[in-house]
Amino acid sequence: AVVDFMPENLREAEMIDVSELSEARWSVISFERCEADGLTYEQAIEKRGELERQKIAGLCIMTNDAAARIKTNDM
Repeated sequence: AVVDFMPENLREAEMIDVSELSEARWSVISFERCEADGLTYEQAIEKRGELERQKIAGLCIMTNDAAARIKTNDM
């Protein structure tokens, strides 16, 4: 299938991406646990920075859905 990358479609895709980043759907995970969830992506970046300054290891940002699967399976 050919994907249409006309400028109007790119703008629509960018708007979707931006809206997902502003939704409270992001979590910050460490090696030990879910450190925070229900954050916007910007809040998650801030939280990760705060935790890095506290020397918390293994930090990453992922969706709440992915974090919930990790919490129930591994944490």
